[in-house]
Amino acid sequence: MNYLLTANFIISTVFVLCYAYQFFYLLVGTVKKASCRPARVVPHRYAVMISARNEEAVIGKLIESIRRQKYPAELVSVFVVADNCTDRTAAVAKEAGATVFVRQNKTRVGKGYALEFLFDQVMEQYGRAYFDGYFIFDADNLLDENYISEMNKTFSAGFRVITSYRNSKNYGANWISSGYALWFLREARHLNNARMLLGTSCAVSGTGFLIHRDIINRTNGWKYFLLTEDIQFTVESILNGERIGYCHNAILYDEQPETFSQSWTQRLRWARGYYQVFRQYGGRLLRGIFGGRFACADMCMTIMPAAVLTIVSFLINAAALIPTLLLHGNVLVILLSVLETLRNSYLMLFLIGLVTGITEWRQIHASIPRKIFSFFTFPLFMLTYIPISIVALFKKVEWKPIRHSVSLSIDHMKQPVK
Repeated sequence: MNYLLTANFIISTVFVLCYAYQFFYLLVGTVKKASCRPARVVPHRYAVMISARNEEAVIGKLIESIRRQKYPAELVSVFVVADNCTDRTAAVAKEAGATVFVRQNKTRVGKGYALEFLFDQVMEQYGRAYFDGYFIFDADNLLDENYISEMNKTFSAGFRVITSYRNSKNYGANWISSGYALWFLREARHLNNARMLLGTSCAVSGTGFLIHRDIINRTNGWKYFLLTEDIQFTVESILNGERIGYCHNAILYDEQPETFSQSWTQRLRWARGYYQVFRQYGGRLLRGIFGGRFACADMCMTIMPAAVLTIVSFLINAAALIPTLLLHGNVLVILLSVLETLRNSYLMLFLIGLVTGITEWRQIHASIPRKIFSFFTFPLFMLTYIPISIVALFKKVEWKPIRHSVSLSIDHMKQPVK
């Protein structure tokens, strides 16, 4: 069984080599926060684009937080696409002051198609030059009152795509919601923050980002329809030479799934979406790497090696286990090898979660025991990606909405946690 131990050692070594630079990110992000000070802050006119499907419970609070921004209200217009809704999403959004477009299409299903419809409607009514930029949010989001003014500073500095700091409304609900939240906090502080400080491109993640109108005009609207349309947009932007910026002071809160079934459904879509993105853009990313573009290498590491190495490790250990069982060999050696790999993975993920939790301690809206407990459960949450990544290879995955019900105001998020 020495070959199995050697194989697992090689896989672990390759994994460390692929992601060692992210530990440097971790150090950089811990030491300093990125800030952007343009020579002159220019007020810009923005359209806020919100895709919503059966979000009557939360969309009103998002629009309220937009209306309370410390930014000239006449420069912000809110648009909502009520996509295949069967509830009062459209009515609630209208009552809150948004311009609402209703879409019913059971064939082209997904956030990407809903955004395409919304952009088409807005551009048709307002033209291509009325808005300077477009914000994209999910209906369950909440915005800090300084969100738009802070993003506008980074926009004024010349960045044409900007992502923001992503926090959570329901960190303390359970180990699933805290697992998501820690991952997004880590992505904000220790990935995008570090990328911004080091002068490379950041990455858009799902919600809370701003796009210059020139980019939308160039693509004639929103044209990203893969299961992870955010990653698709990020990769295309980087391949087209954009340096995506990050605004640490623009704080957004969103709601994370609290049940494992919903989490499984969502992350299965993400995993399948990563495969789609790599299949469509992998060749161009690899050419970018050989052309000396670090951002291409960074994105390549983001969307593929972890899943591939996980699957290879699973197949090698499964291949060793089956003949061992048939020949009545020593199964204990295989189990110990697997357990050692899982232990090392747990410790590495625990370190990542712990550093993130310590640096973002004051930003986490949960009690002290909940925070500490989440550092130990974060690795377990991340390790559940192993079966998800494997299933995503073989299962047909379609876009399905995630139910949101945590209806909180931005005032609630500012209250101290007891």
